[in-house]
Formats: sequence, C-alpha cells, structure tokens
Amino acid sequence: MLVITEEKTLLDQQNHNQTTHAVRSSVCYVCGSDSIITDYESGEVVCSKCGLVISDKNQENRVAAGNATNMTSAKKNTGLSHATPGSGLSTVIGRPNRDASGHILNVAMRYRMERLRRWDLRIKASESRDGNLKDALNELHSLKDKLGLPETVVEKTTYIYRKAQMKGFIRGRTVLVVLGAALYVACRELGIPKRLKEIAGASNVKHKILAKSYRLLIIKLDIKIPVVDPKKCIMTVSNKANVSEKSKRKAIDIISHLNRNEYTDGKDPMGIAAAVLYLVCQRASEKRTQPVIAQAAGITEMTLRNRYKDIKRLELDLMPCIMNER
Repeated sequence: MLVITEEKTLLDQQNHNQTTHAVRSSVCYVCGSDSIITDYESGEVVCSKCGLVISDKNQENRVAAGNATNMTSAKKNTGLSHATPGSGLSTVIGRPNRDASGHILNVAMRYRMERLRRWDLRIKASESRDGNLKDALNELHSLKDKLGLPETVVEKTTYIYRKAQMKGFIRGRTVLVVLGAALYVACRELGIPKRLKEIAGASNVKHKILAKSYRLLIIKLDIKIPVVDPKKCIMTVSNKANVSEKSKRKAIDIISHLNRNEYTDGKDPMGIAAAVLYLVCQRASEKRTQPVIAQAAGITEMTLRNRYKDIKRLELDLMPCIMNER
C-alpha cells in the first residue's frame, strides 16, 4: 500500500510539473509576448520578440534522468536501442554481492557469481565485430557530447554503422573513420546542419580521408542523401556570428524566396546562407565583415564573395518585395 501511494504521488507531481511548464512556456515571462518558437533540433523554446530561451528540453531531460530512481528508470526504458551492444537485449549482471532480500552472499555463491560475470563479458565480446561495435559506440557517445547531437542522430548513426559492418565496409578502415562517415550521413538524412570539417575535427580524423570514406559508404549502402536546407544553415551561421534576431528572420525570408525560384540548386547551402546573411547585415547596418561570416560558416572568403555577387545580380529582378521592405 505504501509503494502504491508513493507511485501515485510521484505521478501526480509529474503531471503537475508538466502542466505548469506548458503554461509558463506559452508566454514569455520577461516581455510578456505570446509569440513562442520551438526549435525541435536543439529542444529549445524561444521567445521570438526578445530572444529569451524559456526552456531547454535537453537540459530538462538530463536533470530528470539524474533525479529518477532505478525503479522509475526501469519502467521508462523500452529495452530496444541500436546505440547499446546487443540492441539493449543483452544480460546485465549487477556488481553488488547481495540477494533479492539484501543479504550478503556467502563465499561459494560470490565465487559463482563472479564466474558468471566473467563469462558474461566473454560471451558479449566473443567475436571481433562485437568488440569493434563496442568501441564504436563509446566513441559515438563522445562525439555526441562534443558536437551537441540529439539522441535520434545517435540511433541513426548506430544503425548505419551496423549496416556497414554487415556489408564488410569496416575491414581495412579505422573505427573513427567509418563512424565519422556514418555520423555525417545521419546528420544529412535528419537535416542537421553539421559540416564534414566539424565531424573530422571532433573525431581527430583528416578531412580528406573522412570525405573519401563518406563517398564510398553511400555507394556501398546505396543511400540517397537529401539536400541540406539553407534555412537551417542560417541559424548556425547567425548564432556563431552574433547576428540580431531581426536579421535572422530577414535572411530566412530571402532564402525561402530563393528556394521557391530554384536559385539555390547545385550550390553549397552554407555558402548561400552566409552570402544572404552578409547581404542582410549590410542593409541592416550591422558591422559583420566577410572574414567573420566566412569563418562562422566554415567556408572561404572567395566562396562568400562569389555567392554574394550571384545574389546581388538577382536582387532587382527576383526580390524587390523582400529587399525593399521598410
């Protein structure tokens, strides 16, 4: 009866917190505006008027996971995940030498449990590819923390890495090279604006080797890579260059107009986003030099100038309603 009462109290408290959070998230408590934007990639709820981050879902999930008890975590765990060895279905023998009642095991039983743990570890790593997968998962979680990636990217990357392992693509290549290529494929498929240079730097792999492995991987697995949306690149570049919220919205409007007229086809999305953002900053009297924008976008200044010239040629013909707004 006591356990049921405690569980009911915990559920009531969680429901109350979720309701209170939903009410608080609908109105900004600084400026009072009800124009709230939810960024599903970063998990942030942001006020579109003053730019205040009202809540961070990723941070809330980490805090909730840290405060949850073992019983609650076991109830929430689905048990199926590509990002764990054995897809989350393997056996785990705990380290405490106690029985179900909490009593300490005798010497004979402790020796027996120690042998079971040892054989359990040996069985899990009985094949070389199992040990390879375990090393890859450890490196993947490290890259997740370095690049700030969501859990969906980790699951997708693990799925692609497992397919590459089944196809024999791992043979003759290091774990970090194949893992970096799989991570970039996952980011492209999920629409996350991460450049190959960023992944190469985080994984300490040469960009040329990683690019070659990426090309071979998509051919080996017959993967169709979608085109990156330049509007998502706008947010990445503007955040690094500290551009105002008004200029961000203006740049997104211009990018949308260019996409509708198919003028972004065949060009680097990050280059287009950087050129549009540079053009908007010039018109808004924001002092952002070409080296600053180019470094934030991870491109060369020559690429930025070429894309800028292309957009300037289209300005009078294609975007009079956007560029001449008051």
